[in-house]
Amino acid sequence: MFTGLIKDIGKIVLIEDNLEGKIFEIETILTPQIAIDDSVAVNGVCLTTTAVIDNRLRMQAVHITLEKTNLGFLQMDSSVNLELALKYSDRLGGHLVQGHVNAVARALEISNVGENYNIWYEIPQELMKFIVKEGSIAIDGISLTVADIKANQVMVTIIPHTWNETQIHNLVIGTKVNIEVDSNAVMMANYLDVLFANYMKDKGL
Repeated sequence: MFTGLIKDIGKIVLIEDNLEGKIFEIETILTPQIAIDDSVAVNGVCLTTTAVIDNRLRMQAVHITLEKTNLGFLQMDSSVNLELALKYSDRLGGHLVQGHVNAVARALEISNVGENYNIWYEIPQELMKFIVKEGSIAIDGISLTVADIKANQVMVTIIPHTWNETQIHNLVIGTKVNIEVDSNAVMMANYLDVLFANYMKDKGL
């Protein structure tokens, strides 16, 4: 479990193909805090640390992860958002993020509003029922608040600190990003679907 508060921008320094998928080595200042088998969110994807070598983490991404997330698009020297797994003693400054990406979205528009940035993303339609204005969403592992919604598009506002301290400042139109909707919204929507289905069944409809 994570909070969506990015702790470092890592750099991909090695990519190896293997039978299971791809091995990534990521350069980061976080290695003193990480041990083998620790979970780390990489662009919002929960991966297990298989080795710690000096200032590098080694991690395995399996085929389904590469297909379902933007990790399959990573290249040498790519920047990635990194977050360590939540501890019980930590403050929950963002929102609960599981590291289970729901889909990949696409950046449509980036605009400056004062010192902030407004970014519109195209979201798969099937996820829109879990997204509400002023609700939480994780984009490449960053905990963000939904500022606006239209059709299958979502806008978030990025403050200067988030812009500078995450790899979102590398974003360009068309960039593919990982989306994780709020798990509480998913649970509530699914619960209401079950209640409605049972109600209709009881009414013989």
